[in-house]
Amino acid sequence: MSGRLDSAQPYAIGLFRIVVGLLFACHGAASLFGVLGGAMGGGSVPAGTWPGWYAAVIQLVGGTLVLLGLGTRAAAFVSSGSMAYAYFDVHQPSALWPIQNGGELSVLFCWSLLLLVFTGSGALGIDRLLSRRTSQAAEDGATADQTPVAA
Repeated sequence: MSGRLDSAQPYAIGLFRIVVGLLFACHGAASLFGVLGGAMGGGSVPAGTWPGWYAAVIQLVGGTLVLLGLGTRAAAFVSSGSMAYAYFDVHQPSALWPIQNGGELSVLFCWSLLLLVFTGSGALGIDRLLSRRTSQAAEDGATADQTPVAA
């Protein structure tokens, strides 16, 4: 049983990445464009306002990159940091525990994205396709370099 679960791990990580990225991107789109219920239930965040607009841009761009599995580790790192900032700057001053201060979503996004920094994109991501293509090109180049030259 353990062998089957281990072999499915890249796919589980890939699906986890897709769901987290989609939810994070939707959160940013709601804040920026007022779709899906808008920012805090209505409207959108005014352009250029600190920190809300910048956080929403990070959420939309970072979430989309994580969703696609493109630059996953870097996008997840920046996104995780923005959620840590959101928790400690916006939520934590009002109460210690996330359940008391409404910061559960920030905490969950922060730790979920931080996990992706260490696991990478898993299966089904563009990162995986690019690394395969790069390693294949390197192997092809090494093989070409080792081809004997006729004298």
